[in-house]
This record gives sequence, structure tokens and C-alpha cells, in this order.
Amino acid sequence: MLEKDATIGNVKHEVLYKVAKLAFAAELKEKEEQIPFDIIPGPQANFRCCIYREREIIRERVRLAQGKPAGSNSNNKNTVQVIKSACEGCPITRFVVTDNCQKCMSKKCQQACHFNAITMLRDRAFIDPQNCKECGMCAKACPYNAIADLMRPCKRSCPVDAISMDENHIVVIDEEKCIRCGACIKDCPFGAIADRSSMVDVINEINMGKKVYAMIAPAGEGQFGSHVSMGVLAEACKSLGFEEMYEVALGGDMVADSEAAEWAEAYKEGKKMTTSCCPAFVNMIQKHFPQVYENMSTTISPMAAVHRYIRSMEPEAVTVFIGPCIAKKSEVCTSQGKDNADYALTFEELYAMLKAKDVNLSSFGSNRQQASIYGKRFANAGGVTNAVLKALEEQGESTDIKVRQCNGAMECKKALALLKNGKLPEDFIEGMICEGGCVNGPGSIKRELQAKKDREKLLLAADGRGIEENLNKFEAEKISMHRKE
Repeated sequence: MLEKDATIGNVKHEVLYKVAKLAFAAELKEKEEQIPFDIIPGPQANFRCCIYREREIIRERVRLAQGKPAGSNSNNKNTVQVIKSACEGCPITRFVVTDNCQKCMSKKCQQACHFNAITMLRDRAFIDPQNCKECGMCAKACPYNAIADLMRPCKRSCPVDAISMDENHIVVIDEEKCIRCGACIKDCPFGAIADRSSMVDVINEINMGKKVYAMIAPAGEGQFGSHVSMGVLAEACKSLGFEEMYEVALGGDMVADSEAAEWAEAYKEGKKMTTSCCPAFVNMIQKHFPQVYENMSTTISPMAAVHRYIRSMEPEAVTVFIGPCIAKKSEVCTSQGKDNADYALTFEELYAMLKAKDVNLSSFGSNRQQASIYGKRFANAGGVTNAVLKALEEQGESTDIKVRQCNGAMECKKALALLKNGKLPEDFIEGMICEGGCVNGPGSIKRELQAKKDREKLLLAADGRGIEENLNKFEAEKISMHRKE
């Protein structure tokens, strides 16, 4: 049951927890219809107009938690889905004149408008929403910054203009444009946009006794507190029924070693390149800058590297990436996805599974380490660059190269536009769609600043092994590090 002051996070977590608990008990099919009533017993509404709407929102989230599309549109295969019953339609006028308006004599806002949408009332200017084309010229012209731009949060957050509204002002996501970054999920104030989950499929694989391997993203250190190391997470995953857990940071070391060789060759040839670690960045290149696709590194992502490493030892293994990234779910579902990983979950979904099985993280104490500090810092903006430069140094190659480190989607777009037009001054681009890196991903359970603080405590305890030294421990050279076209 939710409290009166329920937040989006509370609602999402409660649904995931209930679904996970029933899935582990193999009772989901018989009892899923009861979940909305357990969470919203009534008779009073908790966070929306009525209990009927609240229960419909819960039903939609239960569908998403099982990997089904929201609503009845079974043809919608997108990772990112709109929960129509949760969307408020945000019936706001985008440009609004505030009290800062001085009704000045120059009437610059009125002169800047080409659609006769602005008139002068007694106290201030007025923008007629019927005539306004939302060009923003009036806001730019106002000398007092008196015109507020109230663009819908989901639309504002989308870096590739994939969000529009239907005739009822409900959000529509253009699958052809969407890069699955999850920014809209993170920014919607009503939780009306969510991601499909493979959590139930993973639990079913575990229940069937298959050898299921967890692959925890580097950002995992810091997500569950300053005392929860990768070793602790490994023990916790085993308690859930996973065969074993591997650090994806180990894949970061593999990627750094492989990309270093690619960068060295490209630098000698005068060819500019981009990284290929961030799946949302890869989606941006494929969908919006296909002209520079050949400039993208052919090295696979750290997730795919660890997946291939596990499969080299256990051919029948089922691999599950767990991290803060929504786009990883689309990376698993691509045409090459079967060679990337079997499933991808978020930290939110892992947290629900741990709670469903009453796993207490404080009861474990392992401090094992599978990656160098360079692989571990792949989760931070600039971390890939630093790791590749370290690998170049270890390989005896020149590190006198220029790298544009793009921190966030807008910086990525600018850099790719320069590369496309032949005007990029740097030699390489590191693309991170989430500002701050993966540590600020939309599937996180802890705010970025707190996660980073806890993360630094854990990383300070890591030993100083180098990338090549670490890879020698794991015989990583036996797998292919290149994507298959």
C-alpha cells in the first residue's frame, strides 16, 4: 500500500517489488490482477484524482515489469514506453508573460512576433495561445526576461526531438528518432514514461535452474552505500540464485586495451574516431549521424566483452547486465544483441529483486576485485579516455593525442556535427549521453552526488593494478573484441 505522499520512485519500486516477489514464488500469473488492489486498496486516492486511475497506472506498470508494452499496443517494441493513464497532457501554454513585464514602450516582444499573437493589455503583454507558433522570438526579444518558456519537461529533456503530442496532448515517442537514453523517463514529473523490464524473464531463468550470470556495471559501486563493494554485490547476487557475478569494469579494461590499438592505428592514418561504449551515443550516431558511423570504434562495449568472456567459459550461460542504463536494454535487443548479452536490468530492478528475496547486503563482506581502477572509472565522464590513454602508454604508443570528452547529449551532438562537417579539431570523441557519465543514469537508485561520494570511498580501496596486468590474470585475449556487422 502506498502512502499519501507517494512519489514516482515509490510507485515504481512498489510495483517492481510486488512483481519480483510473485515471480520468485512462481505465482505471478495467478495473482498479477490483484497487485493494483494491494497497492491501491482505496477508498481514498493517494496521488491522482481517483483510485480507478491510480489502479490503471499500476496495471500498466505491472505490464511493463513483465516486459509487455504499456496499454494494448502490442506492436510497440520500443524500450521506452508511454503510460497514457499517467500522462497529464500538461495543458500548459508554452510561452507565458510573467509579472516582470513592464509593458514597455518599445514593445519588442510584439515586434518580434510574426504571427500577431501578442497584444497589450492594461498591465502587461498577452500571448494568445491560439496564434502562438512557439518560435520563442518574443522571449528572446524581451529586455526584462519577462516571458517564461514552459516547455513540457519530457520534450525539453529529449536531445533528439523524438517527443511530440497527439490530439489529446498525450506524449507520443517517435521510435525512429528515440535513442533510448531514458532522459524523458527521468524528467517526467508524473512518471508517465517508463521502460520495459526483463526482470520476470531473468527470475524465470533462475527458477528453472539455469546457469545465470550477473554482470554488474562499474557504476554499481556507490549505488547501494559506501560499504557495498563489488564483492558484496557478488555474494548478494548468488543469494538471488545467480551462478556468479562479474564486474563489467573488467570489460572496461578489455575495451580500453582494444580501443587503444584502434586509436593508435587511426591516429597514424589521420582518421578521426569516436568511442562505442555508451549505447545511447551509438544509437545517436546510427539514427542521427549515419554519415560518421564508419568513424565509430569497432570495439564492442564492456558489457558485450564480459558476456563473451563468460560464454567462452560456459557456452550455455545466461548473461544479465545490471546497471543504471536504459539504452543497454536496446543494445541487448539489436540484431547483434545475442552476442552482447541475454538480458539487461537496471539497479532499480536489482533492488526490487533483493528486497523480494529478503537479501541483506550488510550480511556480506567480500572485497574481491576483478578490474583495474581504470576499468572501474568507465562509469565517470572522461573515464573511457583516461583508460584508453593508460592502455596506449602500456602498449608503448604515443599518448600525445587530443580527445573531445563529451559530457551529456548536447555536447555529443555538437561534436558529431563537427565530425560530420569535417571541422572537428580533436582526434577522437568520447561520447557519454548522461551528464556525469553512467553514474547519473536513469536506472540508478541513488542521486548522483551521494552515489559519487560513496563510490569514491570504495574506489580508494581498490589496488593499483594496471590494465594489461589485470587482463593477464583473466586470459582475456581469447575472445573477439570487435562487433559483428
